[in-house]
Amino acid sequence: MTAVPTMTTLKAINDLHRHCAPLRAEIEAAFAAVLDRGHFILGPEVDTFEQAFAAACGVAHGIAVANGTDALELALKACGVGPGDVVATVANAGLYSTTAIRLVGGVPAYADVDPATGLVSLADLAAVCNRFRPRAIVATHLYGRMVDMPAVLEIAQAHGCRTIEDCAQAHLATLHDRPAGSWGDLGCFSFYPTKNLGAIGDAGAVVTSAQPLAAALRELRQYGWSAKYDATRPAGRNSRMDELQAAVLSRFLPLLGQWNDRRRAIARAYGEGIRHPAVRPLAGSGCSYVAHLYVARCPDRDALRAHLRERGIPTDVHYPIPDHRQQANPADWLALGLSVTERLAAEVVTLPCFPEMTDAEVETVIAGVNTWRL
Repeated sequence: MTAVPTMTTLKAINDLHRHCAPLRAEIEAAFAAVLDRGHFILGPEVDTFEQAFAAACGVAHGIAVANGTDALELALKACGVGPGDVVATVANAGLYSTTAIRLVGGVPAYADVDPATGLVSLADLAAVCNRFRPRAIVATHLYGRMVDMPAVLEIAQAHGCRTIEDCAQAHLATLHDRPAGSWGDLGCFSFYPTKNLGAIGDAGAVVTSAQPLAAALRELRQYGWSAKYDATRPAGRNSRMDELQAAVLSRFLPLLGQWNDRRRAIARAYGEGIRHPAVRPLAGSGCSYVAHLYVARCPDRDALRAHLRERGIPTDVHYPIPDHRQQANPADWLALGLSVTERLAAEVVTLPCFPEMTDAEVETVIAGVNTWRL
Protein backbone atom coordinates (compact mmCIF):
# COMPACT_ATOMS: atom_id res chain seq x y z
CA MET A 1 0.00 0.00 0.00
CA THR A 2 1.24 3.49 -0.85
CA ALA A 3 2.15 5.54 2.20
CA VAL A 4 -0.33 8.26 3.07
CA PRO A 5 1.31 11.68 2.73
CA THR A 6 1.51 13.81 5.85
CA MET A 7 0.93 17.08 3.96
CA THR A 8 -1.65 18.13 1.41
CA THR A 9 -2.17 20.85 -1.16
CA LEU A 10 -5.76 21.47 -0.03
CA LYS A 11 -6.36 25.22 0.04
CA ALA A 12 -9.91 25.31 1.42
CA ILE A 13 -12.68 23.05 2.67
CA ASN A 14 -14.34 23.75 -0.69
CA ASP A 15 -11.99 24.73 -3.53
CA LEU A 16 -14.05 26.74 -6.03
CA HIS A 17 -11.16 27.15 -8.46
CA ARG A 18 -10.84 23.38 -8.82
CA HIS A 19 -14.61 23.09 -9.06
CA CYS A 20 -15.04 25.62 -11.86
CA ALA A 21 -11.82 25.22 -13.86
CA PRO A 22 -13.03 22.15 -15.86
CA LEU A 23 -16.24 24.03 -16.64
CA ARG A 24 -14.65 27.27 -17.82
CA ALA A 25 -15.70 26.80 -21.43
CA GLU A 26 -19.31 26.12 -20.37
CA ILE A 27 -19.33 29.18 -18.14
CA GLU A 28 -17.90 31.41 -20.83
CA ALA A 29 -20.44 30.07 -23.36
CA ALA A 30 -23.26 30.81 -20.92
CA PHE A 31 -22.06 34.37 -20.39
CA ALA A 32 -21.59 34.89 -24.14
CA ALA A 33 -25.14 33.76 -24.85
CA VAL A 34 -26.52 36.28 -22.37
CA LEU A 35 -24.32 39.10 -23.63
CA ASP A 36 -25.27 38.38 -27.25
CA ARG A 37 -28.96 38.43 -26.35
CA GLY A 38 -28.70 41.68 -24.38
CA HIS A 39 -31.42 40.71 -21.87
CA PHE A 40 -29.95 40.69 -18.37
CA ILE A 41 -32.77 40.51 -15.78
CA LEU A 42 -35.74 38.06 -15.59
CA GLY A 43 -35.39 36.84 -19.15
CA PRO A 44 -35.35 33.47 -20.94
CA GLU A 45 -32.38 32.09 -18.96
CA VAL A 46 -34.23 32.65 -15.68
CA ASP A 47 -37.40 31.09 -17.13
CA THR A 48 -35.46 28.03 -18.29
CA PHE A 49 -33.70 27.56 -14.98
CA GLU A 50 -36.87 28.06 -12.93
CA GLN A 51 -38.62 25.33 -14.88
CA ALA A 52 -35.70 22.89 -14.76
CA PHE A 53 -35.02 23.39 -11.08
CA ALA A 54 -38.69 23.07 -10.12
CA ALA A 55 -38.86 19.80 -12.05
CA ALA A 56 -35.72 18.53 -10.30
CA CYS A 57 -37.32 19.36 -6.95
CA GLY A 58 -40.56 17.62 -7.89
CA VAL A 59 -42.74 20.73 -7.69
CA ALA A 60 -44.72 22.85 -10.12
CA HIS A 61 -43.15 26.27 -9.64
CA GLY A 62 -39.69 27.75 -9.21
CA ILE A 63 -39.25 31.44 -8.42
CA ALA A 64 -35.70 32.74 -8.84
CA VAL A 65 -34.53 35.46 -6.44
CA ALA A 66 -31.33 37.26 -5.60
CA ASN A 67 -30.04 35.02 -2.79
CA GLY A 68 -31.00 32.42 -0.22
CA THR A 69 -31.76 34.85 2.60
CA ASP A 70 -34.15 36.75 0.33
CA ALA A 71 -35.77 33.42 -0.50
CA LEU A 72 -36.52 32.84 3.20
CA GLU A 73 -37.73 36.42 3.75
CA LEU A 74 -40.06 36.38 0.75
CA ALA A 75 -41.32 32.91 1.65
CA LEU A 76 -42.29 34.15 5.11
CA LYS A 77 -44.08 37.13 3.58
CA ALA A 78 -45.91 34.91 1.09
CA CYS A 79 -47.09 32.78 4.04
CA GLY A 80 -48.51 35.87 5.76
CA VAL A 81 -45.87 36.18 8.47
CA GLY A 82 -45.54 39.75 9.65
CA PRO A 83 -44.70 41.99 12.62
CA GLY A 84 -45.04 40.25 15.96
CA ASP A 85 -45.64 36.78 14.51
CA VAL A 86 -43.70 33.90 16.04
CA VAL A 87 -41.71 31.58 13.78
CA ALA A 88 -40.23 28.32 15.07
CA THR A 89 -36.72 27.50 13.88
CA VAL A 90 -33.28 26.43 15.14
CA ALA A 91 -30.42 28.56 16.47
CA ASN A 92 -27.46 26.51 15.17
CA ALA A 93 -27.66 27.26 11.45
CA GLY A 94 -25.73 30.48 10.92
CA LEU A 95 -28.37 33.18 11.63
CA TYR A 96 -29.93 32.90 8.15
CA SER A 97 -33.47 31.96 9.15
CA THR A 98 -33.28 34.37 12.09
CA THR A 99 -32.25 37.19 9.75
CA ALA A 100 -35.23 36.53 7.50
CA ILE A 101 -37.62 36.32 10.45
CA ARG A 102 -36.37 39.64 11.79
CA LEU A 103 -36.65 41.27 8.36
CA VAL A 104 -40.40 40.56 8.26
CA GLY A 105 -40.82 41.76 11.85
CA GLY A 106 -41.25 38.28 13.31
CA VAL A 107 -39.95 36.77 16.54
CA PRO A 108 -37.88 33.56 16.43
CA ALA A 109 -38.81 30.70 18.75
CA TYR A 110 -35.86 28.35 18.89
CA ALA A 111 -36.16 24.59 19.26
CA ASP A 112 -33.15 22.68 20.51
CA VAL A 113 -31.42 20.15 18.26
CA ASP A 114 -30.53 16.48 18.20
CA PRO A 115 -26.95 15.88 19.41
CA ALA A 116 -26.41 13.07 16.90
CA THR A 117 -27.35 15.06 13.78
CA GLY A 118 -27.54 18.76 14.62
CA LEU A 119 -31.05 18.80 13.13
CA VAL A 120 -34.08 20.08 15.00
CA SER A 121 -35.24 17.97 17.94
CA LEU A 122 -38.75 16.91 17.01
CA ALA A 123 -39.78 16.62 20.64
CA ASP A 124 -38.55 20.12 21.40
CA LEU A 125 -40.12 21.51 18.23
CA ALA A 126 -43.48 20.11 19.32
CA ALA A 127 -43.03 21.61 22.78
CA VAL A 128 -42.02 25.01 21.35
CA CYS A 129 -45.06 25.03 19.06
CA ASN A 130 -47.33 24.06 21.93
CA ARG A 131 -45.95 26.83 24.14
CA PHE A 132 -45.43 29.72 21.72
CA ARG A 133 -48.01 29.06 18.97
CA PRO A 134 -45.93 30.04 15.92
CA ARG A 135 -47.39 31.23 12.63
CA ALA A 136 -44.82 29.19 10.69
CA ILE A 137 -42.01 26.66 11.07
CA VAL A 138 -38.71 26.97 9.22
CA ALA A 139 -37.26 23.44 8.99
CA THR A 140 -33.53 23.62 8.24
CA HIS A 141 -31.87 20.74 6.40
CA LEU A 142 -28.50 21.39 8.02
CA TYR A 143 -25.16 20.28 6.53
CA GLY A 144 -27.01 18.50 3.71
CA ARG A 145 -29.07 16.26 6.04
CA MET A 146 -32.83 16.31 5.65
CA VAL A 147 -35.08 16.83 8.64
CA ASP A 148 -37.79 14.20 9.21
CA MET A 149 -40.35 16.17 7.22
CA PRO A 150 -43.36 13.85 7.78
CA ALA A 151 -42.91 14.40 11.52
CA VAL A 152 -42.48 18.16 11.08
CA LEU A 153 -45.63 18.35 8.94
CA GLU A 154 -47.55 16.45 11.59
CA ILE A 155 -46.46 18.99 14.20
CA ALA A 156 -47.30 21.87 11.86
CA GLN A 157 -50.75 20.49 11.11
CA ALA A 158 -51.49 20.02 14.81
CA HIS A 159 -50.70 23.70 15.45
CA GLY A 160 -51.99 25.26 12.23
CA CYS A 161 -48.52 26.34 11.07
CA ARG A 162 -47.20 26.99 7.62
CA THR A 163 -44.03 25.01 6.87
CA ILE A 164 -41.01 26.43 5.05
CA GLU A 165 -38.04 24.22 4.23
CA ASP A 166 -34.62 25.83 4.37
CA CYS A 167 -32.90 23.74 1.68
CA ALA A 168 -29.82 25.95 1.22
CA GLN A 169 -27.54 23.01 2.06
CA ALA A 170 -29.65 20.15 0.69
CA HIS A 171 -29.94 20.46 -3.10
CA LEU A 172 -31.55 17.24 -4.46
CA ALA A 173 -31.45 15.41 -1.13
CA THR A 174 -34.44 13.06 -0.98
CA LEU A 175 -36.49 11.50 1.80
CA HIS A 176 -38.87 8.65 0.91
CA ASP A 177 -38.10 9.48 -2.74
CA ARG A 178 -39.32 13.07 -2.33
CA PRO A 179 -36.78 15.87 -2.85
CA ALA A 180 -35.99 18.56 -0.34
CA GLY A 181 -38.26 21.53 -1.00
CA SER A 182 -41.25 19.43 -2.06
CA TRP A 183 -42.55 18.70 1.45
CA GLY A 184 -43.44 22.06 2.96
CA ASP A 185 -45.60 24.87 1.68
CA LEU A 186 -42.41 26.40 0.28
CA GLY A 187 -38.79 25.33 -0.16
CA CYS A 188 -36.00 27.91 -0.08
CA PHE A 189 -32.61 27.49 -1.77
CA SER A 190 -29.35 29.37 -1.88
CA PHE A 191 -27.00 29.10 -4.85
CA TYR A 192 -24.11 30.80 -3.09
CA PRO A 193 -20.93 29.60 -4.85
CA THR A 194 -19.98 27.04 -2.18
CA LYS A 195 -23.37 25.28 -2.22
CA ASN A 196 -23.80 21.85 -3.83
CA LEU A 197 -25.35 23.77 -6.73
CA GLY A 198 -23.55 27.11 -6.72
CA ALA A 199 -23.65 30.12 -8.99
CA ILE A 200 -20.82 32.48 -9.95
CA GLY A 201 -22.07 34.96 -7.35
CA ASP A 202 -25.24 35.28 -5.29
CA ALA A 203 -28.52 33.68 -6.33
CA GLY A 204 -31.47 31.89 -4.73
CA ALA A 205 -34.89 30.40 -5.39
CA VAL A 206 -38.17 29.39 -3.78
CA VAL A 207 -40.04 26.31 -4.98
CA THR A 208 -43.63 25.27 -4.41
CA SER A 209 -46.55 23.36 -5.89
CA ALA A 210 -49.05 25.95 -4.61
CA GLN A 211 -49.94 28.31 -7.45
CA PRO A 212 -51.23 31.13 -5.17
CA LEU A 213 -47.95 31.13 -3.23
CA ALA A 214 -45.95 31.12 -6.47
CA ALA A 215 -47.94 34.09 -7.75
CA ALA A 216 -47.40 35.97 -4.49
CA LEU A 217 -43.65 35.33 -4.64
CA ARG A 218 -43.35 36.53 -8.23
CA GLU A 219 -44.97 39.80 -7.16
CA LEU A 220 -43.02 40.13 -3.92
CA ARG A 221 -39.64 39.70 -5.64
CA GLN A 222 -40.33 42.70 -7.90
CA TYR A 223 -41.78 45.60 -5.91
CA GLY A 224 -45.16 43.94 -5.38
CA TRP A 225 -46.01 44.45 -9.06
CA SER A 226 -49.01 42.59 -10.45
CA ALA A 227 -48.17 44.30 -13.75
CA LYS A 228 -45.27 46.54 -14.71
CA TYR A 229 -45.25 49.67 -12.53
CA ASP A 230 -48.50 48.56 -10.85
CA ALA A 231 -47.63 47.67 -7.23
CA THR A 232 -50.65 45.96 -5.70
CA ARG A 233 -49.06 43.60 -3.15
CA PRO A 234 -47.65 45.16 0.04
CA ALA A 235 -44.13 44.45 1.30
CA GLY A 236 -42.65 43.83 -2.15
CA ARG A 237 -38.98 44.46 -2.80
CA ASN A 238 -36.27 44.07 -5.43
CA SER A 239 -34.86 40.53 -5.37
CA ARG A 240 -34.24 39.18 -8.85
CA MET A 241 -31.82 36.57 -10.17
CA ASP A 242 -29.87 37.92 -13.13
CA GLU A 243 -29.62 36.12 -16.46
CA LEU A 244 -25.89 35.42 -16.12
CA GLN A 245 -26.38 33.41 -12.93
CA ALA A 246 -29.38 31.54 -14.35
CA ALA A 247 -27.44 30.62 -17.48
CA VAL A 248 -24.60 29.15 -15.42
CA LEU A 249 -26.95 27.32 -13.05
CA SER A 250 -28.80 25.73 -15.96
CA ARG A 251 -25.51 24.31 -17.23
CA PHE A 252 -24.45 23.13 -13.76
CA LEU A 253 -27.77 21.51 -12.80
CA PRO A 254 -27.30 18.32 -14.90
CA LEU A 255 -23.99 17.73 -13.08
CA LEU A 256 -25.45 18.06 -9.58
CA GLY A 257 -26.29 14.37 -9.17
CA GLN A 258 -22.72 13.22 -9.79
CA TRP A 259 -21.35 15.99 -7.58
CA ASN A 260 -23.63 14.86 -4.76
CA ASP A 261 -22.56 11.25 -5.27
CA ARG A 262 -18.91 12.22 -4.93
CA ARG A 263 -19.63 14.22 -1.77
CA ARG A 264 -21.41 11.20 -0.30
CA ALA A 265 -18.45 8.97 -1.19
CA ILE A 266 -16.06 11.32 0.61
CA ALA A 267 -18.34 11.45 3.65
CA ARG A 268 -18.60 7.66 3.63
CA ALA A 269 -14.79 7.35 3.52
CA TYR A 270 -14.47 9.73 6.48
CA GLY A 271 -17.11 7.82 8.41
CA GLU A 272 -15.33 4.51 7.83
CA GLY A 273 -11.78 5.82 8.22
CA ILE A 274 -11.83 8.26 11.13
CA ARG A 275 -11.26 6.26 14.30
CA HIS A 276 -10.09 8.88 16.77
CA PRO A 277 -12.03 8.43 20.03
CA ALA A 278 -12.41 12.19 20.54
CA VAL A 279 -13.75 12.92 17.03
CA ARG A 280 -17.37 11.90 16.46
CA PRO A 281 -18.91 12.53 13.04
CA LEU A 282 -22.51 13.74 13.05
CA ALA A 283 -24.86 11.10 11.69
CA GLY A 284 -25.91 11.16 8.06
CA SER A 285 -26.13 8.70 5.20
CA GLY A 286 -28.19 7.64 2.21
CA CYS A 287 -30.14 9.79 -0.22
CA SER A 288 -31.35 12.15 2.52
CA TYR A 289 -27.74 13.34 3.00
CA VAL A 290 -25.90 15.18 0.22
CA ALA A 291 -22.81 16.01 2.32
CA HIS A 292 -22.82 19.74 1.77
CA LEU A 293 -20.55 19.91 4.80
CA TYR A 294 -18.79 17.12 6.68
CA VAL A 295 -19.10 18.06 10.33
CA ALA A 296 -17.82 16.22 13.38
CA ARG A 297 -17.81 16.90 17.10
CA CYS A 298 -14.63 17.28 19.12
CA PRO A 299 -14.42 18.50 22.74
CA ASP A 300 -10.98 20.06 22.08
CA ARG A 301 -11.77 21.48 18.67
CA ASP A 302 -9.13 24.20 18.65
CA ALA A 303 -6.32 21.71 19.33
CA LEU A 304 -7.53 19.43 16.56
CA ARG A 305 -7.74 22.31 14.12
CA ALA A 306 -4.21 23.43 15.03
CA HIS A 307 -2.92 19.89 14.49
CA LEU A 308 -4.56 19.68 11.07
CA ARG A 309 -3.39 23.16 10.11
CA GLU A 310 0.22 22.10 10.73
CA ARG A 311 -0.34 19.37 8.13
CA GLY A 312 -1.84 21.72 5.58
CA ILE A 313 -5.41 20.55 6.16
CA PRO A 314 -7.94 23.40 6.27
CA THR A 315 -10.97 23.27 8.57
CA ASP A 316 -13.82 25.56 9.53
CA VAL A 317 -16.60 25.84 12.13
CA HIS A 318 -20.27 25.75 11.15
CA TYR A 319 -21.31 27.54 13.29
CA PRO A 320 -19.41 29.00 16.30
CA ILE A 321 -22.06 31.40 17.67
CA PRO A 322 -25.68 30.28 18.05
CA ASP A 323 -28.32 32.73 16.85
CA HIS A 324 -29.56 33.52 20.35
CA ARG A 325 -26.03 34.60 21.33
CA GLN A 326 -25.54 36.93 18.35
CA GLN A 327 -25.28 40.57 19.45
CA ALA A 328 -27.34 41.76 16.48
CA ASN A 329 -30.28 39.52 17.43
CA PRO A 330 -32.70 41.32 19.78
CA ALA A 331 -33.28 39.64 23.13
CA ASP A 332 -36.99 38.97 22.63
CA TRP A 333 -36.34 35.52 21.12
CA LEU A 334 -38.17 32.56 22.63
CA ALA A 335 -36.98 29.10 23.67
CA LEU A 336 -37.54 26.38 26.24
CA GLY A 337 -33.86 25.43 26.50
CA LEU A 338 -30.92 25.28 24.11
CA SER A 339 -28.29 23.22 25.93
CA VAL A 340 -27.51 20.94 22.97
CA THR A 341 -27.33 23.89 20.59
CA GLU A 342 -24.76 25.58 22.83
CA ARG A 343 -22.74 22.39 23.32
CA LEU A 344 -22.54 21.76 19.58
CA ALA A 345 -21.43 25.33 18.91
CA ALA A 346 -18.42 24.69 21.15
CA GLU A 347 -17.53 21.34 19.55
CA VAL A 348 -18.39 21.21 15.82
CA VAL A 349 -15.59 21.21 13.25
CA THR A 350 -15.88 20.98 9.47
CA LEU A 351 -13.48 18.92 7.36
CA PRO A 352 -12.84 19.43 3.62
CA CYS A 353 -15.53 17.90 1.41
CA PHE A 354 -16.01 18.89 -2.22
CA PRO A 355 -16.42 16.83 -5.41
CA GLU A 356 -12.95 17.46 -6.83
CA MET A 357 -11.08 16.10 -3.79
CA THR A 358 -8.86 13.17 -4.70
CA ASP A 359 -8.87 9.87 -2.83
CA ALA A 360 -5.33 10.64 -1.68
CA GLU A 361 -6.46 13.94 -0.18
CA VAL A 362 -9.33 12.22 1.61
CA GLU A 363 -6.89 9.67 3.04
CA THR A 364 -4.59 12.48 4.13
CA VAL A 365 -7.41 14.15 6.07
CA ILE A 366 -8.32 10.83 7.70
CA ALA A 367 -4.70 10.19 8.66
CA GLY A 368 -4.38 13.73 10.00
CA VAL A 369 -7.36 13.25 12.31
CA ASN A 370 -6.34 9.78 13.44
CA THR A 371 -2.75 10.82 14.28
CA TRP A 372 -3.83 13.71 16.50
CA ARG A 373 -2.76 13.21 20.09
CA LEU A 374 -4.79 14.71 22.90
